[in-house]
Parts: sequence; C-alpha cells; structure tokens
Amino acid sequence: MNIEKVQQAAVLLFARQGFAATGIRELGAGAGINSATIYHYAGSKEELLVQVMRGCLDEMIASGSAALRISAEPTLQLAALVSSHVGFTATNPLTARVAEYEMRALSPENQPAMQKLRDDYESLFAQIVERGIRVGEFTTDDATMARLALMEMGTGVAHWYRPDGRLGLTEVQHNFVAMACKILSADQSMLEGIEFIRPPVRLSSEPPDMPAAVAH
Repeated sequence: MNIEKVQQAAVLLFARQGFAATGIRELGAGAGINSATIYHYAGSKEELLVQVMRGCLDEMIASGSAALRISAEPTLQLAALVSSHVGFTATNPLTARVAEYEMRALSPENQPAMQKLRDDYESLFAQIVERGIRVGEFTTDDATMARLALMEMGTGVAHWYRPDGRLGLTEVQHNFVAMACKILSADQSMLEGIEFIRPPVRLSSEPPDMPAAVAH
C-alpha cells in the first residue's frame, strides 16, 4: 500500500458522493486498508483532500506555464494553453472534478492556500487574453467573460470525455482550440503547420479505471 492508492480511493469517493458524505471507514475500505491506517498517510480526511488538490493544481500550473512558453504569439499561446487544459482534464477527470468542486469543503485554515493556487492558474488565462487584446490579435466585448468561458468549457470535459468515445483526445483538443479562437476572434490560420499539443500528465491520484457512472 502507498499514498497513491489511498489518494485514488479518496478521489473516487469524493467525486462520486462528495467530501462531506465520505467517511474515514469508507476511505479505508476503498483503499483496502484499516481505516486507522489512513492516518499514516494523512493526518485527517481534509489533509488527504488538500494533498489531492495541491497535486492537481500544481501540475495544472506547471503544464499551463509550459504551454505559454511555446511562443511569444498570443494566438499560439492560446492554442497551447487551451489544449493543455482540455488534455489535462480529460486525462484526470475525477481528480480535476474534486479539485474544482471541493474547494468549498476546505476549512478556513486550508482554503486560502488552495484558492491561491487556483487563482494562479486562472491568471494564466487572464494574462494571455488581456495580452492578445492589447496587441490586437483578440477581440471580445468582455475579457473576463471570455476567460471564464474558455476555462469552463474545458473543465466540462471531465463530465463527458471517454477514451473510447467518438473522438480521440487530440481531435477534442483541436476542436476546443478552434472554439477558443472563435470566442476571441483570433486568426486560426496562424496555427497551420504548428504542433502546439503536448502529451498531458496523468496524476498518480487519478483512479486507474474511469467508472461508467460517477455522479457528483
């Protein structure tokens, strides 16, 4: 048994029924260990949630920052960032959902640090949208609404994407990039012949098999 197995059990249960409704005994049963042994890996149920959220948000920031380094051109940065967001979410759907929805479950002691990480990630989108508008590559009536639309539509992939579905992940990423360009009136021809998609990282906290029905 290792911390990854415990985190995977926690992610599966938190995604299925929520943090508040998940008991420590359920976590132990899900991980295949005595519930008391959970405290060997985490001081509390909330600490386990923080571990999962921090790992997820840290990787999203790292992947998003790497995407922006692909070019100095806002349109290429947009394509790389959107494809990174979609790829990461599709590859880590349950962990991404836990990080997205369980922020509200954190205590006042833990919430500020996790919120700071989320804000740091969102700032990557804000920076590129604002810069693209400033240099004349993007056009939108409301930069904040455009940023929220880009992030929300990418995050939603966690609810419906399946590796054995109608479209492969690369096709989904390209489609989302095309939609992002339309939202910001960006010139998609700038992306022709340029490879901006990188393989997404699969987190150790992500359960190995996506359940057929996991409702939050």
